[in-house]
Order: sequence, then C-alpha cells, then structure tokens
Amino acid sequence: MMRKVCTLSLCAILVTVAGCSNQPPTQRDAGMIIGGSLGALLGSQVGGGKGKIAAAVIGTMIGAAIGGKIGQSMDDLDRMKANQTFETVRTGVSSSWKNPDSGNQYTVTPTRTYEASTGAPCREYTMRARVGGSPETVYGTACRQPDGSWKTKS
Repeated sequence: MMRKVCTLSLCAILVTVAGCSNQPPTQRDAGMIIGGSLGALLGSQVGGGKGKIAAAVIGTMIGAAIGGKIGQSMDDLDRMKANQTFETVRTGVSSSWKNPDSGNQYTVTPTRTYEASTGAPCREYTMRARVGGSPETVYGTACRQPDGSWKTKS
C-alpha cells in the first residue's frame, strides 16, 4: 500500500512539473521530486487506513514545496560547492558555505556512498539550508555523471 501511495504521489509531482513547462527540468524541479518522494514516504508512516493515504498526500505536497524552494534557491556557485562536496568529502563529514550573493547558507553531509548498477559512484546526503532566513532540510541521492558532474535523483 505504501509503495502505491508513494508511486501515485510521485506521479502527481511529475505530471505537475512536466505539464507546466516545455523547458528542461531545473534544480527546482529536482528538489520538488526528491522532497515530494521523501514527504510521501514519511507521510505514509503516519496513521492507518485512509488516514495513511491522506498523510502521504500531505507529506508529498509539503516535501515538494520545501525541496522546490531549496532547489530554486541554488545558483551555479551553490551547485559547484555541492558537487565538490559529493566528489571530495568523506561520508559523515559536513561541508558548509554561505553564498555571498544570495546570503543563503547550506550544509551538505554525505551519509552513504555506493556504486550504482552502471558503475558510477552515488552518494546519499542530507542538505540543511537556510533560504531567506527559513531553515529547511532535504535528503537525497546524487550520482556522478560521465562528464564528472553530479546529478541528483529521487
């Protein structure tokens, strides 16, 4: 049941993101998908029966909003710092920075490193951000691409 709720919630996010734009996916889109997926997973653990479904849907919406806000707030400097963290920082060690232009603050902590089926290294991480004075937390996974960049995935 939880998998069905998460799948339906993720589909709702994907339809919303894909249906609203003819542009390629953005950092905001990726943040919405990751946040929505995690929100659905966490929400599905609350309550029972129909309450569990409602909690998963609400969790999806809240997670998508938080993830989208963080993804949208990141500029090229922030993405470069995050990529640098994924590439060089040991698991369990945090890397923090404050963007001098936006004033936003980020702390990224790789929490697990593994090899994907393609052979590419992947890192699960926690990102704590202070965007516009509001603290937010996102959990995600990033994998190294053939060009050396890191791409977040849900």
